Amino acid sequence: MYRIFILFCVSFCFLSCVNSNPSNVHDEIDKSAIIDSAMVVSAHPLASEIGKSILKKGGNAIDAAIAVQFALAVVHPSAGNIGGGGFMVIRLNKGDCYTLDFREKAPSTAHRDMYLNDDGTIVKRLSLDGSLAVGVPGTVDGMCKAHQKFGSLSWGELIQPSIELAQNGFPLTQLEADGLNYFVNSKLKFNSIEPSFIVKDNWLKGDSIYLHDLANTLYLIKAKRRAGFYEGEIALKITQEMERSSGVITSEDLQNYESIWREPLIGYYKNYKIISMGPPSSGGACLLQMLKMLEPFDLNQMGLHSYKSIHCIAEAEKRAFADRSKYMGDPDFIDVPLTQLLDSMYLKHRMSNYSSIMATLSDSIFPGNFNFKESDQTTHYSIVDTYGNAVSVTTTLNSSYGSGVVVGSAGFLLNNEMDDFSSKPGQPNLYGLIGGEANSIQPNKRMLSSMTPTILEKNGQLFMVVGTPGGSTIITGVLQTILNVIEYDLSIQDAVSIGRFHHQWRPDEIKIESNKFDSLVIQQLKQMGHSFKSVNSMNRVDAIVISEGLLEGGADPRGDDSCSGF
Repeated sequence: MYRIFILFCVSFCFLSCVNSNPSNVHDEIDKSAIIDSAMVVSAHPLASEIGKSILKKGGNAIDAAIAVQFALAVVHPSAGNIGGGGFMVIRLNKGDCYTLDFREKAPSTAHRDMYLNDDGTIVKRLSLDGSLAVGVPGTVDGMCKAHQKFGSLSWGELIQPSIELAQNGFPLTQLEADGLNYFVNSKLKFNSIEPSFIVKDNWLKGDSIYLHDLANTLYLIKAKRRAGFYEGEIALKITQEMERSSGVITSEDLQNYESIWREPLIGYYKNYKIISMGPPSSGGACLLQMLKMLEPFDLNQMGLHSYKSIHCIAEAEKRAFADRSKYMGDPDFIDVPLTQLLDSMYLKHRMSNYSSIMATLSDSIFPGNFNFKESDQTTHYSIVDTYGNAVSVTTTLNSSYGSGVVVGSAGFLLNNEMDDFSSKPGQPNLYGLIGGEANSIQPNKRMLSSMTPTILEKNGQLFMVVGTPGGSTIITGVLQTILNVIEYDLSIQDAVSIGRFHHQWRPDEIKIESNKFDSLVIQQLKQMGHSFKSVNSMNRVDAIVISEGLLEGGADPRGDDSCSGF
């Protein structure tokens, strides 16, 4: 019976959220939906349906976020997780805002040079593959903290749907089948015990998968909340996995982990209020920097995806990422100069050498100086409930399937977030991001992130909930989605679906989605001094816009992303 229900959910979600007449802005399937009460937009239709079911029970947006998080750990294992971490941004219906940091931490025995050879060079992929790449997971503690502060339904009600999903099985989408095949071929070798769900070498769309070990882990979390993961049977399995495969996380690391409520990062763009995540995420600060640098320019007059607007936006992106490389890190360990970084006169000064006709070489852009005289696998979900509360959550294992390590007989993947530290200050990480001493490895320190869960107000009212996976491209993906709506008046679905581009200062190139931009525009930008790197796909933005009492969802056509509501 439950299997029939799951298949019904998939069919219903696509029937209710897929429009057969895609916008002429893009040639993918339009996954938008317009409703009047509550909505969930996430990376997988089953997770979105579970979130909707919680909202229909009378649960609030935080309840639904918790249920979606555990569901994604089941149906979207490449990024959905209980073995990783992330950030949550909350706006309550009266306007009160909160941000929760459940980012992973370095183990207590971690040290600055742990990924270097004796000669000081980086050991290739040591911070990416296997147990030594794992940071202490924060997801479960974060969900417990969120429920403790804001939950309205019982903890068990929020976890049970995911337990049933893992126990009874579910059909794979094409993307998830491809993902499992990638895991078998590329990451299975990092496991000390072969995961019990690996029963075939070639997964196909429609194959059913059963995750009994994960169901048992989720049952313990349901029964014992935080202690079901950080203590007892599951904690023992994690530490035994570390011992078998040269990891360094200890039982004390698990017991001592704490997520943190932090002050929201708030800024303004024209008549919009931006509520985002502060450090150890760099996303909110970089987003606010870029928006403030772009505010004086008439992007609408320049035109959507014109050479003028792409050039202008890319130049602002370069300067924000240069600042990121020097000043960003865990605020519990370093003093992050947010006031200076977000100062309007400082940001005006940052664009003082901007040229409208020529690209500024990255070699001539440096992290800003405050002594001036003038005054790529992560997942995201966006939720709005019937009460007007909104939640934006981005969560990650870092790269696809994280470290590749499935905890023996526990059924869940562990992250490889240690690569988000600067293994060697000045050297790039997996995403090519340059980091400095501010993001060097220290025991119990949180690694810098690009995650940018964000909520917007317009004239004091809830307007947009947005976020995306994508490594370093997260920040620019969120930026461009916001600009697509505010400056170019696109629907949220078109804003999500349209092609994206990205500049992160170094390497000095614009990363651009193939076949999404006019070739003449590309040629004009090359004549201005820009170089390009084409990629097949970038980001999977999930967003909601609230206008005239209606909720409009935009689910990214680049993935299985789905909107569901009522």
